[in-house]
Amino acid sequence: MNAQKKILIVDDEVMNVDFFDLMLSKLGFIVEKAGDGVEAMEKVKRFLPDLVLLDNVMPRMSGWEFTKILKGDSRYKDIPIIMFSALDDVKDKIEGFELGVEDYITKPYNFSEVLARIRVVLRNRELFAQIAVRESRLSLAEDLSMDIKRTLLGFVKSIDDLDGAIEKIENNDGVIGKTQYMRKQIAELDAKIEKTLAEWEDLKKTEIGLPVLETNFRGSMKREQEIVHGQI
Repeated sequence: MNAQKKILIVDDEVMNVDFFDLMLSKLGFIVEKAGDGVEAMEKVKRFLPDLVLLDNVMPRMSGWEFTKILKGDSRYKDIPIIMFSALDDVKDKIEGFELGVEDYITKPYNFSEVLARIRVVLRNRELFAQIAVRESRLSLAEDLSMDIKRTLLGFVKSIDDLDGAIEKIENNDGVIGKTQYMRKQIAELDAKIEKTLAEWEDLKKTEIGLPVLETNFRGSMKREQEIVHGQI
């Protein structure tokens, strides 16, 4: 997390907003503030935060409603949310996670804990992005290799047709030899491509995919919350 991260704080209690603004700004974060969900949606469009600190109970638009809108918009659904709430009920927490929040903190909270959770969520967001880029590159490389392979197969067929025609012509041994040499080179290249594709398949089987990693992360966060509050 070398670049400065942008955090949007959404809470109708001015004291809470000012406190987080002061503390996070001192730590190098770029902070924007909103007093309710409606204002927060406008700030998201202009500010494009890396993370949203969101209070649940607010006027005009609650934290639940804001989360549903944000996570339902393809442009902003990947922005992580840490939700604050005075409600310490497991059902409320599960509902929050099912809506798409990355973490859920019950009031009163400790700032050191909040900061640690902010860093974890941002770090995992970067990890998800890196995996997504890696998967995209693997897919692109595989598609490119398949295109090359199809082109080579077409080329081999053309040479076979040419070779067959040349065989009907007398005294062309030298030309036939050249086509046979070209076919041999293409066969060797084709074998290398097959080996590369096999290696890519092995790599995809062993690497952790983005959906799996995200599911595991959400599950671990739910379990951690339940353990902290004595539900397990």
